[in-house]
This record gives sequence, structure tokens and C-alpha cells, in this order.
Amino acid sequence: MAYIMVDVESDGPIPGDYSMISFGAVLVDEHLDKTFYGRLKPISEKYIQEALNVSGHSRDETLFFDDPKEVMEKFSNWIKTVVKDRPVFISDNNGFDWMFICWYFHHFTGSNPFGHSSQNLGSLYKGIVKDMFQNFKHLRQTKHTHNPVDDAKGNAEALLILKNSQDLKIKL
Repeated sequence: MAYIMVDVESDGPIPGDYSMISFGAVLVDEHLDKTFYGRLKPISEKYIQEALNVSGHSRDETLFFDDPKEVMEKFSNWIKTVVKDRPVFISDNNGFDWMFICWYFHHFTGSNPFGHSSQNLGSLYKGIVKDMFQNFKHLRQTKHTHNPVDDAKGNAEALLILKNSQDLKIKL
């Protein structure tokens, strides 16, 4: 089992009606050097400018991004090259990130290499520290820039800190 930390940027709140603009993924290991970055052409005419602003891309720029089917096929192949057994999807907001990745995989490739489950880094941290009001984000080393690879890497760094803590017994 191998953890893949994922971060998604979109131009709206839900897949299908709106588009995933970009996403980043990193294999969670001690090196954090196996990464994937995808930029996807919009699949809908609808978008929310404020949501798009977060990604740092203009609508006109996104119209020249890559074909979503090709990006999702490349992502699936990347997962197969970096994971030898079962990939586990994890993100800091899996309710949001998971729905886009899952929907895009099923819509464009017919299956999701992550299966039917995802994990949430924030919830894991709250459970470890036994406080529902705590936040893990202070553990990030890479600055949170809304470049999805940077953000996935920062979240993976936080997960590794949790894993390597003297008091904790987390297996990755």
C-alpha cells in the first residue's frame, strides 16, 4: 500500500458542472521526488471567477490546457509506475479533491485506480492529537502556493512528520 497525496484546483465547487483546472500528486515516501502535475482544459462553459482566481490561471489560458482524458490516462499510468501494490488517495480536503479525481477518472477512463476510498490528512491529525479543533498546516515545510504540486508536497511533508514522530505508530 502506497500513499499518494493529491491537491486539486478547480473553477467551481463540483465536477461535471465545473472543471478541474489542475492537480498535483506526490508519492509519500522519504524523498517526495515522484510527482505528477496535470493541467486540464475545461469541460464546461460554467466557471466561477473567484474559484478560478485561486489557481492563478485565466479562463482564456485554461482553454489551451491538455485534454482531460489524456491527462487522466497519464495520471493512471504514473500511479502504476510509482506504486507496486495498492495506491491510497489522501489529501487535506478529501471531500473536495476526491470528488474531482474520482469523477474525472470514471468519466474519462472508466475506472479509478484508487478504488472507492479516500483519506483525509486533517481528520487523521485531529485524531492523533485528540482535538477536533486542531489543524496540521503548521507542519508543512513547502509553502502553500496553490500550485497543486507544491501544496501536495507540503501536505506529504506534514504526513511524514506525523509518521516519524517518536510517540506515533503510523505505517505508510
